[in-house]
Amino acid sequence: MKTTRLEAFSDGVLAIIITIMVLELKVPHAVELSALKPVLPVLLSYVLSFIYIGIYWNNHHHLFQATEEVSGGILWANLHLLFWLSLFPFTTAWMGENHLAAIPTAIYGFVLLMAAIAYYILQTTIIAKQGRESLLAHAVGDDWKGKLSPVLYLAAIPLAFVSAWIAGGLYVFVALLWLIPDPRIEREIEKREE
Repeated sequence: MKTTRLEAFSDGVLAIIITIMVLELKVPHAVELSALKPVLPVLLSYVLSFIYIGIYWNNHHHLFQATEEVSGGILWANLHLLFWLSLFPFTTAWMGENHLAAIPTAIYGFVLLMAAIAYYILQTTIIAKQGRESLLAHAVGDDWKGKLSPVLYLAAIPLAFVSAWIAGGLYVFVALLWLIPDPRIEREIEKREE
């Protein structure tokens, strides 16, 4: 089976996730800039989560550029990833509404960790289907960012109980690591086309 239906479905789910997150933003009733101060934590957590969803969308797109066909295992691995991403609106709102309180910030990190693991499972499932000599297997290589990110999330979760700002800083740092779309797959595609 080709990847088009899976990609279209995933794009739709990610669009809904972003829509739900933006609907959590409440408009201040005053017109002064100071009216934004109470909603700033919610707004900042939304921006961070929007960036994360964008990163996952970018990498998902690249992942399926290098995928020739979809199996049942790949479909389930993709749904597993979408499940964890679908929890972003809830954890984003909870963390923002509670001004980076320890438990919501730790739970946010847990969801980030589980989404990273789910992405790794999806990537591994695709490579298993296509083989170790596939375009994706060559493009992924040692995947240092993919290995470092879960370690940083694992560190941030307990750190949320020490300082939510440190945990939040680690979440921002991981997002910055991934902000520039990963060029490995595009480079491998170009190499194979030459």
